[in-house]
Amino acid sequence: MNPHELLHQKINDLVSQDQLLARILYSFGITFYEYPNQTLDSVCREKGISSEKVVDEFARIKENNLNDDLPLFSYRIDLIIEYLKHAHYLFIKHKLPFINNLVQNFKADHPAYESVEKDLKVLFPLFMEDFIRHIYEEEDSLFRYIHFLEKASRGKYNPSKLYQAMERHFLQQCVADHEVHDEEMAGIRKITKDYWLTPDAPVHVKVIFSELIEFEKNLKEHARIENEILFPKALVLESRVKTAFFEKAKWN
Repeated sequence: MNPHELLHQKINDLVSQDQLLARILYSFGITFYEYPNQTLDSVCREKGISSEKVVDEFARIKENNLNDDLPLFSYRIDLIIEYLKHAHYLFIKHKLPFINNLVQNFKADHPAYESVEKDLKVLFPLFMEDFIRHIYEEEDSLFRYIHFLEKASRGKYNPSKLYQAMERHFLQQCVADHEVHDEEMAGIRKITKDYWLTPDAPVHVKVIFSELIEFEKNLKEHARIENEILFPKALVLESRVKTAFFEKAKWN
């Protein structure tokens, strides 16, 4: 669809065709389910928002979704961590609040989704709280330790603090214990029957399921970057720092 054709269609019809629009509207302060029968242009005028900006943002995100591959394996380890921390920021400040808003305002109005509504309203806030706690723990412990190793590899370290850090962290065990994010979504997949949609599924259900599917895809990619790129680089870095540290210690 030509992005400019969006302007004169009803919000409900537009979101039903492409659930991504619901997220974009939310970023402009428009909740799609409050204006189902108004056109995009009329809602933008009512809210004092430039409809052109909404259309441009829709086109930009669609384009970015097609071109989001980065050669991360060639990046320095500190840049990989910054990339992952930015993903954490997007999860906490944008993706999860939007999904939670969808869930808390979910009115099934369909017999096939009444239990989904009830269960998601209980489970998703718990999932979100646990997930955010996990992210902060990862940044405060694992990422901070890898940053410390990276500085030590450049000779910037206090010997006593470096020794204590290496004694306190065993990176190989951290890697082995790293949670597989896919399993964090297992309960939600069960509730939604693997995001199964009936032919007459309400638009709100389509949007929730679309966002959950996208979020799970993001989590899998995030875990892949950690498991296949960050951790192998970090293990090599840790080994190099330990070898240099104990070699130097022998001569002091």
